[in-house]
Amino acid sequence: MKENYCLQAALVCLSMLYHSQALALERRTHLRPPFHGHHEKGKEGQVLQRSKRGWVWNQFFVIEEYTGPDPVLVGRLHSDIDSGDGNIKYILSGEGAGTIFVIDDKSGNIHATKTLDREERAQYTLMAQAVDRDTNRPLEPPSEFIVKVQDINDNPPEFLHETYHANVPERSNVGTSVIQVTASDADDPTYGNSAKLVYSILEGQPYFSVEAQTGIIRTALPNMDREAKEEYHVVIQAKDMGGHMGGLSGTTKVTITLTDVNDNPPKFPQSVYQMSISEAAVPGEEVGRVKAKDPDIGENGLVTYNIVDGDGAELFEITTDYETQEGVVKLKKETDTRTLTSAIPVSHPLLFKYSIDRHTDLDRFFTINPEDGFIKTTKPLDREETAWLNISVFAAEIHNRHQEAKVPVAIRILDVNDNAPKFADHYEGFICESDQTKPLSNQPIVTVSADDQDDTANGPRFIFSLPPEIIHNPNFTVRDNRDNTAGVYARRGGFSRQKQDFYLLPIVISDGGIPPMSSTNTLTIKVCGCDVNGALLSCNAEAYILNAGLSTGALIAILACIVILLVIVVLFVTLRRQKKEPLIVFEEEDVRENIITYDDEGGGEEDTEAFDIATLQNPDGINGFIPRKDIKPEYQYMPRPGLRPAPNSVDVDDFINTRIQEADNDPTAPPYDSIQIYGYEGRGSVAGSLSSLESATTDSDLDYDYLQNWGPRFKKLADLYGSKDTFDDDS
Repeated sequence: MKENYCLQAALVCLSMLYHSQALALERRTHLRPPFHGHHEKGKEGQVLQRSKRGWVWNQFFVIEEYTGPDPVLVGRLHSDIDSGDGNIKYILSGEGAGTIFVIDDKSGNIHATKTLDREERAQYTLMAQAVDRDTNRPLEPPSEFIVKVQDINDNPPEFLHETYHANVPERSNVGTSVIQVTASDADDPTYGNSAKLVYSILEGQPYFSVEAQTGIIRTALPNMDREAKEEYHVVIQAKDMGGHMGGLSGTTKVTITLTDVNDNPPKFPQSVYQMSISEAAVPGEEVGRVKAKDPDIGENGLVTYNIVDGDGAELFEITTDYETQEGVVKLKKETDTRTLTSAIPVSHPLLFKYSIDRHTDLDRFFTINPEDGFIKTTKPLDREETAWLNISVFAAEIHNRHQEAKVPVAIRILDVNDNAPKFADHYEGFICESDQTKPLSNQPIVTVSADDQDDTANGPRFIFSLPPEIIHNPNFTVRDNRDNTAGVYARRGGFSRQKQDFYLLPIVISDGGIPPMSSTNTLTIKVCGCDVNGALLSCNAEAYILNAGLSTGALIAILACIVILLVIVVLFVTLRRQKKEPLIVFEEEDVRENIITYDDEGGGEEDTEAFDIATLQNPDGINGFIPRKDIKPEYQYMPRPGLRPAPNSVDVDDFINTRIQEADNDPTAPPYDSIQIYGYEGRGSVAGSLSSLESATTDSDLDYDYLQNWGPRFKKLADLYGSKDTFDDDS
């Protein structure tokens, strides 16, 4: 088996080497083949052409909701054998062919004739054919391709409910979860941000806040008192495009009610009650009634009465009328006097002063009323951090500090449902690739369980379900096992890594608390390759593309060959470049001169682009200094008075000599030669024409040695034309 791998690797290397040599040969000869393929000679010298067909289609895209005046171009079908002479006819068939999609049978251009809605249909499967126009003989095998409708942001987010109702205990800690609102967007969640939602709160601040990604509403202020305000109205907005400008939005209303907790003690409206009873009264006879008020409601507002002390504690008793919430004072024993008046205290006498031993409450979680000993919290407590707190309380007489007692107080923190359940572990599901005809397995893909930090009364039992917006998910479903676990099952077969290599399945977990808490957890399900027994082989999409028969050693050998070939190609290109570049720069070629040339030699007296011909025609009109045109001098150079031409001179020869001397002595002139061609050469020129065109076609005996006397600016011309013998030797 290893020998076969090595042989395959060697063949791949040889083919790549051959291909690289062919490319190098093609570049050397600067030839391009006219066809995709190569030529072969037949038995009688006939040249056969083997064409390389290009007829594989993947998919096209067309934007939805297009409302332009003309049909939108979807794409073009083309075969490599189409030479453009119209002999090939393109045929389109499949979903929407002829009605939604039309094709130009000559060019292969496909147009969409109707406005498409991705939310109605996301893609169309079509079939392309290329046939001979005269005989209808197929020239290419039929090729299937997909036209996908590309999504635009044309759907606003919509909440599952127009209004929500939720409850939260009063005086809840900041950040307590109230309810989760969920919105859905019909746009494509896999393309752009059209379906990426961000939640925000429009009304209900500063009492509540909302998590931008999850839509969970939480309390934002501490110590909200139900007795002060019981109901709040909150407006939540969901905006797509990640919340950025230009996104579409939708809103929902949430009514939040504060539920009562027992945070108010009962109080009597008066401190002293006067009651009287006849001496003939019998035990059990009612003496009078008292009523304390409690702002709490429900069970928290129920009041019971007791006699705690007083000089009549032996003669009277008090019971509770649960219908009227009154305390009924009754005679307990017969009286010995005609009338007995007694003051019955309904609270502890103000003898005992209370204080907390701060050594047992370093964090100062509690405070105590020094008069009645009522202990209150000073900051929020978390049962999940500490379930019990132990403090010590001092009680001392007001008028005698030496009479003091100390008692330990164990305070248990009761649980409220303030933690949402979540996955007990990091779960991943794996499903094997299969075809549509294979029956579905009754075994779950994965079994998940949950964990809740709250007490058992507010935690299990857990309820598992899919979010309402994907309750009819075509791929997977969740079955609650009713034992705090749930199984995830596949609803169909035919999963393929080529189409999608993994799926994200949101699972909602709710606890059994009042009110219940819930959270959405995401389960990743990977599509994997399996053997005939269902054992996992690979879950990587890349591994599917590779040949299953190649081992790691064979792949390493192929990669090594590719690296070697790349190194050879780089060296080959480097050597070719080095051959083209000379190793030594000859001193004669190191010419740093700026020669300004023109494509034409001038148009006679009509040529005014290279030089102002009027100056040569009328040199007497020049009375001042003419600045150089090839540079911008740093400072103005004034010509020497002695070099100006005579006022009445019309000799162009003298004019040019004057300008040459000014250029030679000009400190602002550039350190390079500047050659300009003049359309008018003047009268009586000794040198005649310097045209390179004329000198190349005629044999001139003119002596150009006089150029040596024109100064250093004409030295190069003197070297080129001064010696005829040197010119002949160089040629």
